[in-house]
Amino acid sequence: MKSKIKIRTKYVPAGIKILYEDRDIIVIEKSSGLLSVKAHYEAEKTAHHLLTNYVRKGNPKSKANLFVVHRLDRDTSGVLIFAKSFAIREKFAEQWESVEKKYLAVVYGHLAEKSGIIESYLAEGEAYKMQSVKRPNEGALARTQYRVIKASKQYSLLELQLLTGKKNQIRVHLSEKGHPIVGDKKYRTDAKGRLALHALSIRFKHPFNNEEMTFETKMPDYFTTFF
Repeated sequence: MKSKIKIRTKYVPAGIKILYEDRDIIVIEKSSGLLSVKAHYEAEKTAHHLLTNYVRKGNPKSKANLFVVHRLDRDTSGVLIFAKSFAIREKFAEQWESVEKKYLAVVYGHLAEKSGIIESYLAEGEAYKMQSVKRPNEGALARTQYRVIKASKQYSLLELQLLTGKKNQIRVHLSEKGHPIVGDKKYRTDAKGRLALHALSIRFKHPFNNEEMTFETKMPDYFTTFF
């Protein structure tokens, strides 16, 4: 979909590709290793901070702001949306359960069933790690739909759709199923390399005019090295 505002390449920061911009929203592709928003250990090298500078066109006196619509984990690449006003962000929140979010992941091993839904109740445990709990009242329901696209001797490429949006949901579900994501150092102690998880696409209705919009990115070249 063609951007309604000309992309100002002079101000586009490293680690970010701008897919679309209009007066209400900005859609980007975030690189792996870049935080979505600030954390206690990093405030400036984040997609939110860098994009705020972008919309301000390098003018520190500008009052233009961006509002977080959703987040991706630091090591997850892919599609990310920001709103240009609080009102637009709130309209996104109203429809968020119906927004379609698809991911790609490279995991270890071969899944017994080539498609299905992983469902559990998730709660945060030690070291900020999420885990499934047996009692529903102790966690939040998380549902992940998956489909095996291809497989090699040691790995499988999955397309995943978030049916709910809980912290680390995909990473936890695949790890607990016995097929952790390649490079997931949080849920696999011997993991190496970058996290092989990518936010492939997102489909939603524009919060201002209800126009249906879909943004899809390419599979990272890194993923192809496993097949």
